Amino acid sequence: MPELLPTVKLGEYEVTRLIIGGNPFSGGSHTSREMDQAFLDYYTTENIKAALRECEAQGLNAMQSRGDRHIMRMLREYRNEGGTLQWIAQTASEFRDLPGNVRQIADAGAIAIYHHGTRTDGLWREGQIDEVRELTQVMRDCGVAVGVGTHLPEVVEYIEERGWDIDFYMTCFYTLGIPRPINGNLGQFLAGEVYDDADRERMAGVIRACSKTCLAFKILAASRKCETSETVREAFRWAFEHIKPQDAVVVGMFQRDCNQVAMNAGFVREILASQ
Repeated sequence: MPELLPTVKLGEYEVTRLIIGGNPFSGGSHTSREMDQAFLDYYTTENIKAALRECEAQGLNAMQSRGDRHIMRMLREYRNEGGTLQWIAQTASEFRDLPGNVRQIADAGAIAIYHHGTRTDGLWREGQIDEVRELTQVMRDCGVAVGVGTHLPEVVEYIEERGWDIDFYMTCFYTLGIPRPINGNLGQFLAGEVYDDADRERMAGVIRACSKTCLAFKILAASRKCETSETVREAFRWAFEHIKPQDAVVVGMFQRDCNQVAMNAGFVREILASQ
């Protein structure tokens, strides 16, 4: 079995610099409805647990996923069967009682909880970002590492300037959820999610300037940089060259057609050994 990948501190815990992301487990591809369905068809509870066991075998020690009933039920089975990955949980924004959701996640054994990035960004646009701060205090009271997720660099800058009591950020390489004009025409906007590498440069600069640990996600642009194994490797190389040594990456992996866990772990091991 390969030795553990290099680790970073997350609160009082050590997590590997490659963390498996949970969007595929929940059917969220950010690519197409067809890919969403493929994720849901493949990732039965048994196949999710198999992917997590493969992570253990390849030297990962942490996973990230939604803090909903589906995931918590699966994790209970996984742990009862001897699974050891540490859990970094996203709040489930569909819950009416989010403080209750945080406490439930903590009771289910998460080492870290972060505020769902899409909800963070919505509150930012509505001028109500301090609602996020209130929920992070509930996380702190639960004794877990405390985080905030976002797709917007300015959210990180705002929180840093005000010294919020948090331990980490979930930082998306791409600025999602904002209108994009077509050819500069403010009367017409592009449909769907846009993955512009200029966004990646901007967020990476904010990550490097940030004192706290950042978990960078969508480094593969939600599969748009997965044309070949070399484009995947290049995306990993770029990510690790543009984040801090104390940071990590979170990557969703689809095990149906090939062992992406083994491939990605190999790339990370090689890239970090050369830094």
